[in-house]
Amino acid sequence: MQLYPAPDDALVPPPDRAAQTKRPRGRPPKTVDERDDGNRRQELIRAAARLFHRKGFHATSTRDIATAVGMRSGSPFYHFRSKGELLYAVMDEGMRSAIDRQRRALDIAKQTSSHPRAILAALIRNQFDVLLGPGSDFIPVMLYESRALNARQRASLLQLQSDYESAWTPVLEALHASGGLRTEVKLARLLIFGALNWAVQWYDPRKSASLDDLTAAALTLFIHDD
Repeated sequence: MQLYPAPDDALVPPPDRAAQTKRPRGRPPKTVDERDDGNRRQELIRAAARLFHRKGFHATSTRDIATAVGMRSGSPFYHFRSKGELLYAVMDEGMRSAIDRQRRALDIAKQTSSHPRAILAALIRNQFDVLLGPGSDFIPVMLYESRALNARQRASLLQLQSDYESAWTPVLEALHASGGLRTEVKLARLLIFGALNWAVQWYDPRKSASLDDLTAAALTLFIHDD
């Protein structure tokens, strides 16, 4: 209800008055830093993975990570509450990326062959690529720095690890059924992962065999061909 009717021409304020009285809707425009928030977060995760891998978690300072991405020493705390939270982000990113890469590798392999040995070869080759190929800082950090996580973080990563390793079970079961794998499946899976993951400690691309050569050697070691 209008208590004080106004003339028709007074119902619409002049343009300049309308601009002054109209309130903007929604949130204010983001600053350049806020618009780049996701990219900066990913830069921090990649830099942290590289430094944690090369120097170790405890020997790497937040200042080291900030310097690596051109930030001030306190800026990483805008994205992560602590260095431990950043460590967890590195491992979580690494496992999720590994799961995606493994899924793609399996899809490609199954288009070529349905033989369990060929599928296992694709899984092993992908595992070596995750551990030793380009951008391979993430999973080695998870293998050797997980003690620095809290119980909740470890439980979350164990679920991702279980999702990753579960893709191996049907292949190993098929090989076991055909006589190609002579060890109980669960034990074989644990031993295979232990052997492959240890390559992080000794592999040197300048002196060692190629990742394809490693894959062929691993298959010969684990799988029996009649």
